[in-house]
Amino acid sequence: MRDRARAPHVRAPELTGRGWLNTGGREIRLADLRGKVVLLDFWTFCCINCLHVLDELRPLEEKYADVLVTVGVHSPKFAHEAEPDALAAAVDRYAVHHAVLDDPDLTTWGQYAVRAWPTLVVVDPEGYVVAHLSGEGHAHALDRLLADLVVEHDTKGTLHRGNGPYVPSPSPDTELRFPGKAIRLPGGTLLVSDSGHHSLVELGGDGETVLRRIGSGERGLVDGAPDTARFSEPQGLCLLPAEVRAWIGYDVVAADTVNHALRGVRLDTGEVRTIAGTGRQWMQGDRSPLESDPRVPLSSPWDVAWSPGLHEVVVAMAGIHQLWRFDPVTPALSVWAGTSNEGLLDGAAGDAWFAQTSGLASDGHRTWLVDAETSSLRYIDSGPSSSQATVTTVIGSGLFDFGHVDGPAAKALLQHPLGVTALPDGSVAVSDTYNGAVRRYDPATSRVTTLLTGLAEPSDALVDGDHLVVVESAAHRLTRLRLPDDALVVDGVAQRTHRPVVEVAPGPVALIVLFDAPAGQHLDERYGPATRLVVSSTPPGLIRQGEGRGTELTRSIVLDAHVGDGVLHVSAMAASCDDTSGDDASEFPACHVHQQDWGVPVRLVEGAPAEVRLHLAARA
Repeated sequence: MRDRARAPHVRAPELTGRGWLNTGGREIRLADLRGKVVLLDFWTFCCINCLHVLDELRPLEEKYADVLVTVGVHSPKFAHEAEPDALAAAVDRYAVHHAVLDDPDLTTWGQYAVRAWPTLVVVDPEGYVVAHLSGEGHAHALDRLLADLVVEHDTKGTLHRGNGPYVPSPSPDTELRFPGKAIRLPGGTLLVSDSGHHSLVELGGDGETVLRRIGSGERGLVDGAPDTARFSEPQGLCLLPAEVRAWIGYDVVAADTVNHALRGVRLDTGEVRTIAGTGRQWMQGDRSPLESDPRVPLSSPWDVAWSPGLHEVVVAMAGIHQLWRFDPVTPALSVWAGTSNEGLLDGAAGDAWFAQTSGLASDGHRTWLVDAETSSLRYIDSGPSSSQATVTTVIGSGLFDFGHVDGPAAKALLQHPLGVTALPDGSVAVSDTYNGAVRRYDPATSRVTTLLTGLAEPSDALVDGDHLVVVESAAHRLTRLRLPDDALVVDGVAQRTHRPVVEVAPGPVALIVLFDAPAGQHLDERYGPATRLVVSSTPPGLIRQGEGRGTELTRSIVLDAHVGDGVLHVSAMAASCDDTSGDDASEFPACHVHQQDWGVPVRLVEGAPAEVRLHLAARA
């Protein structure tokens, strides 16, 4: 719904947290930023949508450099993200070039009534909140709003131009920089995605000696020779079977994550070519891939693995929570599994829910995967179609439960794993990234053990004889681990995401998603309803009435007091187009899709408000 009643001017709350990054050690207060437009980006570095927003904001930060101050308010989901060193590494890893407030206790998050990652809040030069937007895809609306604010406050004399508080932090000078994934090549050397250097690196069998680089080291999407080709934070790598390599003329498929593309690499020459994707991020409303056309938008492909059963490359499309298939011979792309809803739901591949799948491995029969946001280990039985393949979870229970617990798989816990490796004995090793550990799941016993701890964000591993070579991403190196006969057992620690719980009354509750079409746009109802709302809960019985899909952004739901506390899962979408009337109307209006998923922890309390309000996009 559109909230037509204009809210009164609200003074922006103070920015409060543990400390600041990218300010040269200076503590920033809102009063220091008076005269600037301030854009607060509430993010957490585990969240793929937050990483998308970082990339969306870069052109705006450059365009409005003398009037806009972006402040990243880091509000962690996982325990590891609350560690100061981990946050500092993430700010470096993702090239965050603005001030960052460390808010581990979610103090500022609560002051601004934030409900989801990512959320953007705009504060005008006089210190008043003027917009509140959730999700990604708001760059166009922000550009229009910023332009209006600059004109308004320039005229009033309340706009001050000049530099903001950003001070770059030093970066380590290492051969590898936040490496992501690694594979063994036919000659015994290793190929590593050197994500922070936007390139691929071939190392000797020792995992240390640099033999050559593929990629200039500059961020970009450029095909060609190894010294001129460009990547943008590449991750997954897949060596194709010999008969396929001979047929198609390249050897390795690389997931070029931030370019939203798949790249083919020829090992003898180092030549790079784009084999799928357009360089643009897939957004809701874009068409699905066609069997005959790989040139469609992708969304943060994070890993790739060859499936002998499919005789195709499986692609972990982390940005939209799906698994895609790529046939390099045809070439062709298709969706294999996942609805694009974020969560943990097993069953038929076409109906399953995933949550930022970031690691893939095939054991010849199954495709193993780790879903980072649900801290889960899962597998999909290879079938020729989505209707015949099935998804099964062996570790993990949902979006908000994580930890480091060994033992029976049904009770074991991981913390944001990014890699999975098939071992020779039929078990799998999990790069348990935010626990700094390598874990092992044995299907024969259905038990989980810990092989090694004390690692710096391990993101992948490969088998080398009786050793694992682990990509220790935050330490900028590869680490060799002997596979032991007996696994190390650690004391179990279970944790749950620290998020403010919303108290609501049991019984009838009004669920309201606020959406104002950005300035210069209107709801696009040319082809039917312009809005969509999907509501469900964990546990499923929490909502007695009102769950499911509808076209209105308001919903009356009934919460069952006998079920108790839980989580409301809300997915909202609204489509808007540029106005086609007025002096500044475009002859070819652009259309935009605004979407956000929320997981709102709720506690049922008699006498509490019987309303839950969420902001998809609302201007104060």
